[in-house]
Amino acid sequence: MADTSNLSIFKIGVGPSSSHTVGPMLACNLFCNALGDKISEVERVEIELFGSLSLTGKGHLTDMACVIGLNGIRARDLTPTLKAQTIALAMEQNKINLSGKKLISFDYDKDVIFHKDFLPLHENGMKVSAFDSNKNLVLSEVYYSVGGGFVATQEALKNPPKQESGEKLEISFSSAKELLELCEKHQKSIAQISMEYEKQFNSQEYIRNYCLEIWSVMQESYRNGIESDGILPGPLKLKRRAPELYRHQINPNDPLAFVDVVSLYAIAVAEENGAGGKVVTAPTNGACAVVPAVMLYFQEQLKEKFDDNLVVDFLLVAMAIGSLYKKNASISGAEAGCQAEIGSASSMAAGSAAYVMGGSNAQICSAAEIAMEHHLGLTCDPVAGLVQIPCIERNAFGAIKAISAARMALSRDSKPTVGLDEVIKTMYQTGKDMDHRYKETSLGGLATHLVWEA
Repeated sequence: MADTSNLSIFKIGVGPSSSHTVGPMLACNLFCNALGDKISEVERVEIELFGSLSLTGKGHLTDMACVIGLNGIRARDLTPTLKAQTIALAMEQNKINLSGKKLISFDYDKDVIFHKDFLPLHENGMKVSAFDSNKNLVLSEVYYSVGGGFVATQEALKNPPKQESGEKLEISFSSAKELLELCEKHQKSIAQISMEYEKQFNSQEYIRNYCLEIWSVMQESYRNGIESDGILPGPLKLKRRAPELYRHQINPNDPLAFVDVVSLYAIAVAEENGAGGKVVTAPTNGACAVVPAVMLYFQEQLKEKFDDNLVVDFLLVAMAIGSLYKKNASISGAEAGCQAEIGSASSMAAGSAAYVMGGSNAQICSAAEIAMEHHLGLTCDPVAGLVQIPCIERNAFGAIKAISAARMALSRDSKPTVGLDEVIKTMYQTGKDMDHRYKETSLGGLATHLVWEA
């Protein structure tokens, strides 16, 4: 697999799902770009959703994400007003402003097709086709939303790019073993090696500014989460809990207060995601609250010591660990269950927490391993296809586990028996062995055993 920047492990997007909302929106953006000058010929666009994108698509707003994407709107630029206007144009006026350039007719019942079968290369498949006034095909493309808001064409998945021998980077790692070897060779921390890796693609100033923008949006998501009362969208009619938790005075003398504080941070961000608000994929939307919850906790505990430099280092460590899951396993709940989302996020946050606590490079990898080890086998069974139950509370548990894993890694003297590379391989194999009903299809688990009033 070709080396690329890891910055995109963290992306600014909208809820509720990176693979089911952000990814399909991006796929439709890419389709608009692929049309190019052919857009003048187009009179109708058809969206076909397959597998998990179809089975839980309406709950994850996949259909609306596609509509928004076909209007040429990017996830990071979407505002509540623009979202409402675009959906109203499609659903009330039966129009799409294709690529933001040409108004065409749109009939939701005919132009969005939900298939029950799966495409062959990934659980999240979709096909976008454009036709002219004579119903002739202008362009058709198959896309796969592979997790974390990343999208691949059918051709790219069949023939992944390979690193050319002449393009080999000076700093490159595809495993925790290689990462630790680089740290030893250059006598640098994981944060420093991660920065040196990223500097092969972008300037240090760009990398710092990118990380600080990510942190700013994470804090914005938390503030929005604690300030927004009401009911989350969807048939569950789930009441937002974060504002009430925030107003509740936490007793600082309570020895278990840390659990309440971390839970508040996580629930606030996760509820904002469930409401379709602006969040950061970290590494996915379904797990978007784990990393910021741990960061917010350290900000509260360390005060001014948790400065911009430490923020950047925290995210650099997390993205280095996240890249190992993306390269060697999966960050997609539809492919490997919730262990690939909450588990990966908890592992990333645990490694970064260990770094902040003064852990060695080996202890950082050990913390990341411990966090994932105790998420192995975690299923993805969203009730009503919504990123609400059990997803919101899972973010809180993932954050708490991350901090516990970091403490555990720093308190041991013996060499760990299980390494990070081994647990990543195990997670992926466990995901492949998992029944499809428990991989973001809402066909098993809580999704079929919880009764609610629609």
